[in-house]
Amino acid sequence: MLALGKLLELTLAGREPAEKTQVTADGVRMRWLGEGALEVRPPEACDNGLDLLLSAGIHGNETAPIELLDRLLHDIARGDLKPQARILFLFGNPEAIRRGERYLELDVNRLFNGRHDQVSGAEALRACELERLAATFFSVPERTRLHYDLHTAIRGSKIEQFALYPYKEGRQHSRRELARLRAAGMEAVLLQSKISITFTAYTYEQLGAEAFTLELGKARPFGQNDGVNVGRLETRLKQIIEGTEPEQPEALDGLQLFSVAREIIKHSDSFQLHLAADIENFSELEPGYLLAEDIADTRWIVEEEGARIIFPNPKVKNGLRAGILIVPAKPDQLA
Repeated sequence: MLALGKLLELTLAGREPAEKTQVTADGVRMRWLGEGALEVRPPEACDNGLDLLLSAGIHGNETAPIELLDRLLHDIARGDLKPQARILFLFGNPEAIRRGERYLELDVNRLFNGRHDQVSGAEALRACELERLAATFFSVPERTRLHYDLHTAIRGSKIEQFALYPYKEGRQHSRRELARLRAAGMEAVLLQSKISITFTAYTYEQLGAEAFTLELGKARPFGQNDGVNVGRLETRLKQIIEGTEPEQPEALDGLQLFSVAREIIKHSDSFQLHLAADIENFSELEPGYLLAEDIADTRWIVEEEGARIIFPNPKVKNGLRAGILIVPAKPDQLA
């Protein structure tokens, strides 16, 4: 296997490869672009016009997605997986991955779309670098752009595998892409309705990619991910990479769609979230429930029918989102 196929091993060791470019026996070119970043380019005759960005490890302790990308890279380096797409593999926060921590000082996935310019430190610089790498990769005109940012959650979930679909004014969410997500094992999709500061929000809003944050299960250490079943996603990614996806109807049978009702923003150290510490994502909340309180008599009371909570986290820094209140959505605004 070519040494560049061992990107994870290089990243964990903090090493640069001796050779920055290598070519497989099938003519697939692998090019090291920097720490945790590798471009894969198929032979020109095989290129189908897709630019695919696969990122993981934006949170360093979310290891199942990192292991998935590592397996795909190994298969390409051995010649077992024959790409017809250009691919950029990114391990988002290398130092946090090495330490097994979610992040060191700042949550990298809250530092995009200009947010990194408002703070300092290594993780702000890394977010800026990830934006640069993505922008350069997606700079070739007249090519299809697709970005999957792979995560696992810090808590359990009543719907284990789901996706977040970013928002841009004037741009409709794609029924075809939702059907592809369903085929990849996603059980639900959150259709976002405002601009955001995540990595996929940046690639969707600024670079024109179809972009999705995928939540694949609960975060566990390296080597302990037997409980995170990414089989359907892995199969679909291989098909996307090789250009062998089966024709699929655009029916969304079984895919649950949600929209954001409200974001719960933590304003001060007085913030209180009135939920059990181990509450699962997608837990239902009854109308009238006092969800959270903060300074100046700020109160969040559930008003919506069918409301559920995702990503509740009272420990976030002031000014950031401490949870999202979501409600069922209808697929009437899909392209």
